[in-house]
Amino acid sequence: MNERIAGRVSRVNGPVLEAADITDALMTEMVFVGEERLVGEVIKLNGNRAVIQVYEDTTGIAPGDNIYGSGESLSVALGPGLMGTIYDGIQRPLENLFELSGEFIGKGLSFSALNKEREWEYTPLVREGDRVKEGQIIGTVQETPRIEHRIMVPPGLAGTVTEAAAAGTYTIDRVIAVLEPDDTPEKRELTMVQSWPIRRPRPTAERRPLSIPLVTGQRVIDTLFPLAKGGTVAIPGGFGTGKTMTQHAIAKWCDADIIVYIGCGERGNEMTDVLNEFPELIDPSTGRSLMERTILIANTSNMPVSAREASIYTGITIAEYYRDQGYHVAIMADSTSRWAEALRELSGRMEEMPAEEGFPAYLPTRIAEFYERAGYMETFCGKEGSVSIIGAVSPPGGDFSEPVTQHTRRFVRCFWGLDRQLANARHYPAIGWLDSYSEYLTDITPWWEEKVGPAWAEDRREILELLQKEVRLQQIVKLVGPDALPDSQRFVIEVCTVFKNAFLQQNAFDDIDRYSTAEKQMRMLGIILCYWRRGNEAIRKGVTIVKLRRMKVLQEIIKMKLTIPNDKPGQFDRLEAKLERSLDRLGAIYG
Repeated sequence: MNERIAGRVSRVNGPVLEAADITDALMTEMVFVGEERLVGEVIKLNGNRAVIQVYEDTTGIAPGDNIYGSGESLSVALGPGLMGTIYDGIQRPLENLFELSGEFIGKGLSFSALNKEREWEYTPLVREGDRVKEGQIIGTVQETPRIEHRIMVPPGLAGTVTEAAAAGTYTIDRVIAVLEPDDTPEKRELTMVQSWPIRRPRPTAERRPLSIPLVTGQRVIDTLFPLAKGGTVAIPGGFGTGKTMTQHAIAKWCDADIIVYIGCGERGNEMTDVLNEFPELIDPSTGRSLMERTILIANTSNMPVSAREASIYTGITIAEYYRDQGYHVAIMADSTSRWAEALRELSGRMEEMPAEEGFPAYLPTRIAEFYERAGYMETFCGKEGSVSIIGAVSPPGGDFSEPVTQHTRRFVRCFWGLDRQLANARHYPAIGWLDSYSEYLTDITPWWEEKVGPAWAEDRREILELLQKEVRLQQIVKLVGPDALPDSQRFVIEVCTVFKNAFLQQNAFDDIDRYSTAEKQMRMLGIILCYWRRGNEAIRKGVTIVKLRRMKVLQEIIKMKLTIPNDKPGQFDRLEAKLERSLDRLGAIYG
């Protein structure tokens, strides 16, 4: 630890300290406060004075206490051993903290983010004399049965390998290559670990267009409001509407390679459930624990507020590191509202001029900076990787007009608004089809039409138009009752009711219904639209809506999500043929 005294505490205001007698401190430099060495960060400099936010409880800190400089920005350690670990907001392993201090985190505790004693089986990919560039993979480690950890040359470094370790078992601190850089005669020793400042995005070779959907297996998302790999989405909703459970379902079933879950300022009991449930979840693609491709960052509401602010950046930096290796990473940020509230509290303690609802004027900038770190990239190692950000927003009272929701909406291209009435009716996922939207449709439609079916875009547009008509008709029904409508309009309401129950509502606890492949979603939608098109023709021929409702096949359509597995698409052919025969018989009777 650097023992250089950078200044002294002059004022304590909760997690925000004012320091005097500053000598050579740097902006965003990580510092250690007091003799307990509390971790802090310089956030403002003015002559020989500075403002420092501390990521731990500042009880006991007094004016005159020393501040020790580190000469480095607040950074995270990146290397083998990240996968499956549970960290706090500044990348301290919670299991180690628990072993040392019990249920409540003690002050001044410092742990290596990665296990330095564990040995890894290393396979080199370069030899002495090879020329390497930044981001190039120089070796691999099998981090988990599913994830191959690719050791890369740190960004900004290129040169010639003068020494290279042979294949073998090494700890993460063992030198695996010595590099002679192009721009300096001083040689650089490379280990399996590299460090990166959390507030600075990691560089990439090129940003690619978003053209591949992140398939989640949730029908309301994939079919109506799809998200592209490398995209951004907000999930706003009041208390109890299902934000966390929706993120859990996506984390388990989406086709991302790696999940980074950030519990930012959530209640302790909610985070306890997450920490208990995630290790028990089974990865459907491997049959093993989901934690083998998951990293958890837990920062509860009773932890220091400044650490809550840092946790978002810690998570996104880890995600970018795996993206640079060529993986597709999905980040669950739950919730960005608590992060914004941390910004508001820190801003208030620094006596900054507040903007709307007390939030700092730079709130939109911070939100934009976070979501802009998503994307589908070509990495320096020649592979393609992506970071998709799924951010939950917790507007007070479910009010979507509050600042965090409104500013987030400006910077994301997908919006899954959770509906209180749907949640109260136990309709999950409670994503409302009136407030939600996706701007990725034109980007990913070619993928759906090529991989699933050419009618996808048209079928989706048709069912959304029906849902819009149904809303207007329901307003009339509330005034005059359903009997005042003709059968053609009552049938619109009937079809939309079938669509909501048979398609949009999804049971996360049912072995068949909890996940739907893209093909199954397309077939289910096609059968419901067949019922609409053929039924509408039958009504014009004189068939009553009562007769349509009494068709036995209709109950099979409503239950198809529970009865037809993903791997048996042929059953949809039989169900559609049965529907056609039933409608043909009705048409013959009334024709």
